[in-house]
Amino acid sequence: MRTELNLTRVERVFARLDREPERPANPNVPRMSRHRVVLFGATLAFYLAIVVAVVTTSRLVAFDWEVMLFRPYQQWPQVHAFLDYWVVLGQRGPTAVMVMAWLGWRSWRQHTLRPLLTFGAALLLLNITVGAAKLGMGRLGPHYATVIGSNEMWGGGDIFPSGHTANAVVTWGILAYLASTPRARRWLSAFSAVISLSVGLTTVYLGTHWLSDVFLGWTAGLLILLALPWVEPLITTVEAWIFSQRDLWRARRPGTVPAPAPAGATAMAQRGTAAEEPAVRETVGAARSVRAPVLLAPGPHTTRSERTPVTPAGSRRPPHADRVPRGATSARPVTGG
Repeated sequence: MRTELNLTRVERVFARLDREPERPANPNVPRMSRHRVVLFGATLAFYLAIVVAVVTTSRLVAFDWEVMLFRPYQQWPQVHAFLDYWVVLGQRGPTAVMVMAWLGWRSWRQHTLRPLLTFGAALLLLNITVGAAKLGMGRLGPHYATVIGSNEMWGGGDIFPSGHTANAVVTWGILAYLASTPRARRWLSAFSAVISLSVGLTTVYLGTHWLSDVFLGWTAGLLILLALPWVEPLITTVEAWIFSQRDLWRARRPGTVPAPAPAGATAMAQRGTAAEEPAVRETVGAARSVRAPVLLAPGPHTTRSERTPVTPAGSRRPPHADRVPRGATSARPVTGG
């Protein structure tokens, strides 16, 4: 029999997730409402408009060159050291670790894998959509531009849209998406907006991205957050499949401790036991009444309280002069009063 101390780390995690959930019975899962569909369509149209504006070398490309030639990092060099660190808030590795640690703690507290699975789905969509756009358009960055005024498209680059900006929108925006209350969602939305806007402008300040790259990065990240409700049924299915595989794996391991029953089920079981207890006692009493009699050796038999404890060597009682053996008459003379 495996005890709690002998459980593996995976078994301890799933045992924790099996307990009575602390989250509400009906979690606030965002749905793809009509308002969200309209907002998604408008954002997608803006995304395509930016791409068309850059491909056709419109006024937006000219503005990109004006900002680049202005060289913001030379205009305000006193903030350069700080912004070198601030831009890390849009880098994939450090931000994913920080946010995943927070969502892992939420999954532990709420006894569900939804926060981690939602974050994983958002990062997967980010890698597919933004990565495909980067490789498909191949725009060169400001440091590698060759012709002044050109859009630098299909030159083998990978900076359109801005990955730092899109990652900041998705990574920090997922906290607002998974917020459990409207107030927390408002505060986290403002927090993620400030970080994503500042990270995008920081890349322009450092000269690593065109301004249009940042515009498209903001739009790409927002599209992913708006499309997440379409992925919610798949997230629910994957979570159920993970737990079913866990149950099958646990069933194949002999001697494992069964999952602890929820508190509600324990209380119901106790009430059911209390209700069935009289019937059980009656059944036991009836079984005792019909028990087959024990065959005894022939001869007189006394009750247990009248028997004398004996051993093979005789009685264990110490000898006494006044003691009369059982069944014999007393030889003590009877005196009159």
